[in-house]
Amino acid sequence: MRRIPARLLAALLAVGAAGPALPGFAAAEPVGANGVVVDESFDTPTLPQGWNPVGGSWRVYDGRLTTTEPSALSRITFGPRLRDFRAEATVSFESVNNASRWAGIVLDIDPSGSVPWSQAIMRSRSTASNGIEFAVRTANNTWNVTDTASAPHDAGTGRDIRMSVEVHGSNATWTFDGEPVLTTNRLPRTDTGVLGIVADGARISVDDVRVTELPPLPITRPDGALPLTIAHRGYSAVAPENTLAAVEAGIRAGAEYVEIDAHTTADGVPVVMHDSTVDRTTDGSGAVSTLTADYVTGLDAGSWFSPAYAGQRVPTLGQVLDLVRNTGSTLLLEVKGPRTRARTEAIVSEVLRRGMAEQVLMQSFDVRVLRDARELAPRIQLGLLRGALDADPVATARELGVVTYNPSADALLARPEVVKRLNDAGIAVMPYTVDDAARWSRLAELGVDGIITNRAGEHSGWRRAEQAEPAAAPTIEIIAPGDGARLRRYERVVPAVSTRDADEVTVTLDGEPIEPGAAVDARELPAGVHKLSAVATGPGGTVETSTSFEVVVDVTGIRVLVAESDIAPNDIATILRHLDAGRWRLAEHAVRAAAFTPEQRALLLADLRVLRGT
Repeated sequence: MRRIPARLLAALLAVGAAGPALPGFAAAEPVGANGVVVDESFDTPTLPQGWNPVGGSWRVYDGRLTTTEPSALSRITFGPRLRDFRAEATVSFESVNNASRWAGIVLDIDPSGSVPWSQAIMRSRSTASNGIEFAVRTANNTWNVTDTASAPHDAGTGRDIRMSVEVHGSNATWTFDGEPVLTTNRLPRTDTGVLGIVADGARISVDDVRVTELPPLPITRPDGALPLTIAHRGYSAVAPENTLAAVEAGIRAGAEYVEIDAHTTADGVPVVMHDSTVDRTTDGSGAVSTLTADYVTGLDAGSWFSPAYAGQRVPTLGQVLDLVRNTGSTLLLEVKGPRTRARTEAIVSEVLRRGMAEQVLMQSFDVRVLRDARELAPRIQLGLLRGALDADPVATARELGVVTYNPSADALLARPEVVKRLNDAGIAVMPYTVDDAARWSRLAELGVDGIITNRAGEHSGWRRAEQAEPAAAPTIEIIAPGDGARLRRYERVVPAVSTRDADEVTVTLDGEPIEPGAAVDARELPAGVHKLSAVATGPGGTVETSTSFEVVVDVTGIRVLVAESDIAPNDIATILRHLDAGRWRLAEHAVRAAAFTPEQRALLLADLRVLRGT
């Protein structure tokens, strides 16, 4: 299967090389022409209607929205609440307190400007490793920087930067002057959040703000995109299955979906448990359907896995929903069967009560559960679980109104052609439960859209490694001394080497290493041609280059060597008189008689032999 390079895939998906295609849902009607809901060029001298300063001081000046001083966390909110959109603005730093100060677009913020909020920002020194960011101001009024990157050039001051952020649910792509630079799948969203502009320690000006509502992305992945990570029963390889610890670990591992199982207690409370009894994973016993919620949720569900998890309780579905809500993960909720309509309704009600219909995909082996759920909550998307494939999976999926068809991996590998048929019908395929990289690769080649795995962190890491662009081969060039340069005895030169994409650079002179920044002193080198070599090593390999230069001999150079030496003044005067008169052999005798170091004497005698042509 041809893999799409990560940067290109980010641009195509607008969710990034490792970001998910969101579960689809009914697109909202565009608020404006062609989906444009905000189109503001600040042509009037007052703040536009609906633009609400909530931090710092804002005004319109000379056709641009500006902050009047570089205060901390200046914010202004605007626009409607949107789930899928593109927000664009031309932003310029007019002045900054220092090069690490920043500004950008707030992607989800309460209209009052209160915490929490999510933002996409740039620093004035945007080529820094954290020059571009996705970050969250948390409900505790602290920062959580989820993703960072560097821009192709610095924003600087007085320079217009066209920034654009495309958002689909919890996924976003940051574009800097037309070039995608960063993606995230960890963008917290709220039910009421609007948009905003933010600046910290910077006075900025903003122009040409445009917000366009977009249709949701399809649930199926494009050709070449690796399957999403689905944490089976949470990140169950590192934490006890179906506990809050496992769910949180799956979210932290970057899983686009966290899968759990739901049963209902005798008193009608949905709880998270895979088996129909509590015996295997708790210190209790009995069938869930015959036990009360107080009993089930009081059981220890962690000690069986490790003493470190002693005290982890069986969570209610509501507790898991609260944990997943407004994270970058979708809950893949398996409703265990057989069910009654009343029990399915209890589970659906927990989802709807929290406004999470768009962040839950409900699946089941029991088709009655799916039919009831579709009637009770058409907005919740559905998936069909299968141990063996249907004769016509597409027809079955369409009849049940599901958006995903999730069979066992073994059954799917026996009929691999089914994947394309389902995908062509707009139905995603998410096989279970696969924990080895060899089968991840095989399923990826078939084009599956997600893989349900106990090893969520390892699968996310495998995807990053598979989609990483090949490291660029390093480059290296010796700037000085130039090839063919001629150095006289009284000259020095510091080798200058230019490299790119290199982690390590070594420089040698005639095969011997020299320290970076050390000068090459012609006073210390034999006359003749010398070779300077440089080797650069980086993730993309090793390259080498070399130049040659010549140390040339003349009377002036020898005079410098003699005059700077520590021999007796009378000896210096004698040697210089012989040199001025061209008496090379007498100069040699005088050099031999003087108290030069052995190295100095050998160098001077060699130069004198060059002068007399022998």
